[in-house]
Amino acid sequence: MTRPGRTAIVLGGLELVAGSLLILHARTLLPADSAVPIPAQYISGEGPTGPVADDAQRRQSARKIAQNLIAPSQLDVSQIQRIEPRPPLGELGLASHPKTPMLGGWREMLLYRPAAISSAIFESMGRTVAISGVEGIGPDKTCSFRDVAWPCGQCARAAFNSWLRGRALKCLEPPEIDRFAIAAPCKLGKQDVGAWLVSNGWASALASGIYGKSEATARAAEMGIFGTPQ
Repeated sequence: MTRPGRTAIVLGGLELVAGSLLILHARTLLPADSAVPIPAQYISGEGPTGPVADDAQRRQSARKIAQNLIAPSQLDVSQIQRIEPRPPLGELGLASHPKTPMLGGWREMLLYRPAAISSAIFESMGRTVAISGVEGIGPDKTCSFRDVAWPCGQCARAAFNSWLRGRALKCLEPPEIDRFAIAAPCKLGKQDVGAWLVSNGWASALASGIYGKSEATARAAEMGIFGTPQ
């Protein structure tokens, strides 16, 4: 073996001896069998253990500062007085008043997918309903305007159907109709159906009805059957 090889072996052995000495010295500084002392109350079983004990100690050690200012004083229930609630700030949140029952059992009913069979009569859900207060135009009626004839009945029915577009109508109906045709006031949303028909010239107002002014307006404007061919 050469001299440099022997030198390396000797140096390695010295480093190993020095490391062993350091480990032995460290064990004398930090003995492995040392233990943390436990309070006497925990050994005797008098005190709690775990996180509950830590939380209890923190609560007991808290000091009360300005208790009369921060914590409310106890109230005497006998001195509490009940007063009326204040009125609402507006009418938007008020509950609507119950509707007055109709005489004779009449009620509002939604009729879905109505289909016009004339300018003021429609069918829906097996019922045939004529709009009250108006006189409709038969689908076979022909009108004349300035010596020009045109099928106003078909145009009136088509205009009524186009306006309905299958939307539900709310009509006032008797309790038992037995599927026979009735005359009833109806609304599409908030719009009165009879007023729409008469004001657009697709129906005439009855003498005893409420649509006289609407018919006068339609005649003056030459609307519907009172005007030019559609």
